[in-house]
Amino acid sequence: MKISPKPLLLLAATLGLAACESTREGLFGPSAPPAGSQGFVRGFLGGVASEEPSASAVARAVLSAGGTAGDAAAAAGFMLAVTLPSRAGLGGGGACVVYHPRRDAPEALIFMPGARQGGTATADRPAAVPMMARGLFALTTRMQGARPFEELIAPAEQMARFGAPASRALVADLAVVGGALLADPNARAVFTRPDGTALRVGDTFTNTPLGGTLTALRTQGVGDMHQGGFARRLTELVPAAGGGDMTLGELRAALPALGPALVREAGGGDRIGFLPLDGGLAAAAGYAALASGQSAEQAQARALAVAAASRSGQGSNAEALLAQADLPPGSFPALPASTALTVFDRQGGAVACIFSMNNLFGTGRMAPGTGMLLAAAPGLGAVQPPLAAAAIGWNPTLRAFRMAVAASGQQATPMAVAGPLAAQMRRRLEPIYAVVDNSPEPGRTQLGACPGYLPGRPQECQAVSDPRGLGVALGAVD
Repeated sequence: MKISPKPLLLLAATLGLAACESTREGLFGPSAPPAGSQGFVRGFLGGVASEEPSASAVARAVLSAGGTAGDAAAAAGFMLAVTLPSRAGLGGGGACVVYHPRRDAPEALIFMPGARQGGTATADRPAAVPMMARGLFALTTRMQGARPFEELIAPAEQMARFGAPASRALVADLAVVGGALLADPNARAVFTRPDGTALRVGDTFTNTPLGGTLTALRTQGVGDMHQGGFARRLTELVPAAGGGDMTLGELRAALPALGPALVREAGGGDRIGFLPLDGGLAAAAGYAALASGQSAEQAQARALAVAAASRSGQGSNAEALLAQADLPPGSFPALPASTALTVFDRQGGAVACIFSMNNLFGTGRMAPGTGMLLAAAPGLGAVQPPLAAAAIGWNPTLRAFRMAVAASGQQATPMAVAGPLAAQMRRRLEPIYAVVDNSPEPGRTQLGACPGYLPGRPQECQAVSDPRGLGVALGAVD
């Protein structure tokens, strides 16, 4: 059996990810779990890799209950809002490449934390327009979700109310922000121990107000956050947290964008769909450089040149930008933290996402009474969005999934996508080594790969969470 070297990956081998077929309740008699319960799907489930263990676990549970990759990614996204709010949250957003095997090509779903249209003149920490909940709902809709959306919110809701384990990832981020975050009384109530010190690994913490917010989303629908009673509350609570005067108009207009991914040939009939944002363009440029025989250092330089040109406004025509050979070197100031996630299901559907608050813990303040940290508004002061990079490889002739990859890691993010892609899809390197040997520091890659395609040879599928990071992958092969 080949498995990722991370210790927790061994668990996946015993949890049913390695068999070669999926079966339904009727084949196991009346005692088999019903749809929506773990164990409904027997045998091969798919795989998930994320940077936080609870998010991986809930995504795997959704796959086991009969959910699609989109369902699993949405459940993981809500869980991250509870267990890794430093990098993902209801006040933030993200972007995903999604692949449905009945469609011709991957698509890009973009719901990054929304830029403000005004009202920030008196804000000491301008807040972004929340996009996460609407984005996750759109994700399940586009992937033709098999489970009710309310069901996907419930695990995060319960963990917020009854206790979540403080992971190494969360505690590491708390150590970076220090006392600045804990100066906010609402944040201090969540992220400290009874003696007033910051959480330690293994502590259990609750965020009861966030549990209430998730209950409202589950019962009232995510639209309530943008055009209902919850939206009206936000127009009062965001200014109270120093985030500026957020209007109902801004909240109503905050809609995810769906469009084609940036497609590139990968050889052998395979293709790759990249996220069409600056980080995704950079990943495509880095991949092309590696494919042409350039070194990793040359590919990194090319990727950053493309990213800088795109961010400066030259990226309105992606194809023209990628064809431009004489771009000046690209450099960036400190970029915000993000977190990555990949999921693929037993039918060959796949999702590769990044999520961000545009700063560790966003503005560092919660909207009072909601448990919801506010993301930092992009384009104001020193706040910039992250370089968002993700991609999915597939074969259009076979209508089959091949590989999903997403990454975090500031300036290294594009090459943390491009390097493993090139190593696995072009050089057929084992997925774990494709990550370890080809993702530059401080990049952290989350990968799902089926070298023999899916549908096709599920026994070859693997999920890999970068072993240099703090995440977990649930996936293995016989």
